[in-house]
Amino acid sequence: MGDAHRVGIVGLGVISRAYLDTLVGHPAVRITAVADLDAARSAATAAELPGARALTVEELLSSPDVDTVLNLTTPAAHAGIALGAIGHGKHVYGEKPLAADLADARAVLEAAGTAGSGVGCAPDTVLGTGVQTARAAVEAGTIGRPQFASAVMVTPGHERWHPNPDFYYTAGGGPLLDMGPYYLSSLVHLLGPVRAVTGAAGRLRAERVIGSGPRAGEHIPVEVDSHVSGVLEHVDGTLTTLTTSFDGVATTAAPIEVHGESGTLSVPDPNRFDGEVRLHALGDTRWRPLPASAGYADGARGVGLLDFLTAGGERPPRANGELALHVLETMTALLRSAAEGRRIELTTSAKVPAAVPLTTAALWRGRQE
Repeated sequence: MGDAHRVGIVGLGVISRAYLDTLVGHPAVRITAVADLDAARSAATAAELPGARALTVEELLSSPDVDTVLNLTTPAAHAGIALGAIGHGKHVYGEKPLAADLADARAVLEAAGTAGSGVGCAPDTVLGTGVQTARAAVEAGTIGRPQFASAVMVTPGHERWHPNPDFYYTAGGGPLLDMGPYYLSSLVHLLGPVRAVTGAAGRLRAERVIGSGPRAGEHIPVEVDSHVSGVLEHVDGTLTTLTTSFDGVATTAAPIEVHGESGTLSVPDPNRFDGEVRLHALGDTRWRPLPASAGYADGARGVGLLDFLTAGGERPPRANGELALHVLETMTALLRSAAEGRRIELTTSAKVPAAVPLTTAALWRGRQE
């Protein structure tokens, strides 16, 4: 896609600052436009970015000065913005999930295929040294043949810190659709795609109370399941037990553990780029840390977009639409399995993205430090 790729950002909420910290000043990217439903926020952000214009959403999607749309809207708007960008002949890279439901996600990829547009999707945390070092260890046979895995995410809920947490508890939200992409994308990197799922889910509270910001103390309704668990059957026969919950206080469980014939790997939080990978080999009496051996060092939000823009024809982008669609189907199938009380076979698959060699921060940022 070339250097100085022109990017327009739609959605300037909390996560946009992390992307801007990575993208502003990178030689491969030039932010030419920003848009938000809050016009004042859009104007303020544009004023910080040399050469960027504050536009309406429709103006940005149709702007000839934008090659790729960075879609940082809430999940319910992901598909609409993506389809609008593709309809104007642009590439699109979005926050997770790819769309709020599977039909919309399929429509995005079908439209992109027809238009010849590229589609990328977060999370890109899985490209950091944490998950990539664990993947390198699995692929090197460090734990022998993988037998099974576990993945656990427990939190009291995002309303404690987010000033506008409503979307976490409406369609497209909940612990699985919100946090599951980090865990499931990591599991695909570690163990390959999923062929079938069995799920269970529950909703313990009908409302939540906002804990910070100008709306602190306001009650908001809970319209989705707030605890989801299940079993994933990977294509090679490996099983993963998964738990995602907004209903617990804390857990001592590792975010991800991969158990093999000759050892167990403890994988760090997949919502982070780094973290310590630990190995407990068969016959050992303790865990030992593994040095970082793969991944984007000191990675940050936006590295997946840079990977998407610089992949060229040499390889598919690592944070790609095919993987995002498979992850979304895995999650929606778990929710459907919970509702219907049956095992569900998936209709999608995904190629395991190319591994990330250990890449220093200066290289992935494209500048000397």
